[in-house]
Amino acid sequence: MPVPTSSYGHNEIQARTDQVPLPCLSSMPVDPSQLSFGRRASYFASNLVLQGIIRGIGLIPYHLRVPTMGWVLRTAAPWVGFHKRIRSNLALTCPDLSQEDVTKLCHQVSDNIGRVVAELYAAKPFLERAWRAPVTGPGLQALEAARAANRPVILVTGHFGNYDAARANLIRRGFTMGALYRRMANPYFNTHYVNAIEQTGKPMFEQGKRGMMEMVRHLKTGGIIAIVADLHAHGGTEIDFFGKPAVTSIVPAELALKYDAAMIPVYAIRQDNGLDFEIILQDEIPQTDAVTMTTTVNQQLESLVRQHMGQWFWVHRRWKPYVPLPKTAKSPKT
Repeated sequence: MPVPTSSYGHNEIQARTDQVPLPCLSSMPVDPSQLSFGRRASYFASNLVLQGIIRGIGLIPYHLRVPTMGWVLRTAAPWVGFHKRIRSNLALTCPDLSQEDVTKLCHQVSDNIGRVVAELYAAKPFLERAWRAPVTGPGLQALEAARAANRPVILVTGHFGNYDAARANLIRRGFTMGALYRRMANPYFNTHYVNAIEQTGKPMFEQGKRGMMEMVRHLKTGGIIAIVADLHAHGGTEIDFFGKPAVTSIVPAELALKYDAAMIPVYAIRQDNGLDFEIILQDEIPQTDAVTMTTTVNQQLESLVRQHMGQWFWVHRRWKPYVPLPKTAKSPKT
């Protein structure tokens, strides 16, 4: 089952734009004809099942739909491997947790992911709640100052709560931002997935060399870009997260230094009713060096996650081993 990963900039390659390394995905099929018959049939069938679930859930009133989808994922989680991954990550990073607490987190994490899926396809009902969310934190003032000065901004976030709630809220406030999205491996699912995430706002850039160059051009003109920066970054830098080395992309910080962009962490915290959010914009990250800046982002996200453990996507393989990238020719500059 695909986990929502509107992740912007989590893989590293040697391609550079003005000597800044760009994150990119390994190649994924754009057209089903590029797949083997068996893989094509598997993807087609799984997409039919997922679309059936999404459409069926969509018939339920929103205030019931979101918790229902949470229940669906919570029920399916042990069978689709979520619990195994969550337990493995928690054993590595939080070994002192009791088994009771670990089991509780398995349910909470799966429930939150299910709610995110329902919200992703809900369009207006979700957006209206995101628009109404209160915005707190010193980063809002920094964001407004950057806009007034036509200074570029890089908003960094994580797979926490529902990251699209923060994007929707800020776009509603007039902060037009571009975002780089990750194309799903299942081309049938990808079509309606992209349509859904575009409901939150545009422009959207498909992750890859072309999309990254378009995004950088947007940044260079004083634009705002959103980057989900908490996934394993192939070829990235080992930076501690929950006390363990986690290969992390330092590209957002490098871009901030290159283009004098304000780098501001932003997160959407799901509230106790399970439907509403609070948007938090943390302090602008001081410009020092890329590793120090990224370390600060990791530390602040960890602090937030520790306050709301069930809202982070513990299903991701965040602590995979470091693997250096093969050397390749540089891409032409933009």
